[in-house]
Amino acid sequence: MSTELMKMILEGEHQHQDFKYCISDSRKIARSLVAFANTDGGRLLIGVKDNGNIAGVRSDEEYYMIESAAKIFSKPEINFSTKQHIVNKKVVLEIIVERSPDKPHFAQDEHDKWWAYYRLDDENKLANKIMIEVWKKQKRHKGILINYSDDEKFLLDYLSQNESISHSAFSRKARITYIQAEKILSDFIVLGIIQPVFGDKQIRYALADNFDREQWDRSESA
Repeated sequence: MSTELMKMILEGEHQHQDFKYCISDSRKIARSLVAFANTDGGRLLIGVKDNGNIAGVRSDEEYYMIESAAKIFSKPEINFSTKQHIVNKKVVLEIIVERSPDKPHFAQDEHDKWWAYYRLDDENKLANKIMIEVWKKQKRHKGILINYSDDEKFLLDYLSQNESISHSAFSRKARITYIQAEKILSDFIVLGIIQPVFGDKQIRYALADNFDREQWDRSESA
């Protein structure tokens, strides 16, 4: 086994690496490609079992299924590069996906619906609307104009006294609509005021580590 491949397999599956024993469904592969592109990039090792044992790819057909996943079942298309590792006459296909400047990317499911995913540890997670809005706003050339109303002030006051808040709790406690809460949260993430806190079942929101509330209040009152 090549030293490079051995090192990667010993790392196991993680934020930037996923093992695939084989490819039987391009749509499922599209989820992984999209998750890597929407997060920090990563690689798929095709022909490697979950336990790290090498099975090898079955045929060239698997490459074409990856190509279909990237070009047909991902929107926008996912750019990727490949490497081949040969071990005891078995081929492991390495698929490399860079962090994309074109996110959000979406993957098509078996019902022809499109969903965005992100990578968290060794799992592909479904992105919520706030994450999708953040990705869209980060691509805009123009800045974000916010109205520092009682709703925005409520959020900062709450997070100054509490560790985090959920989307639904912010909407309920501030007595604003779900859509209004979504806009404020996504704007504040883009501006670096708050940051998402990823849990197993829920995404919450907390003040960004480097956010200075006193400086913010002075700039708003100037």
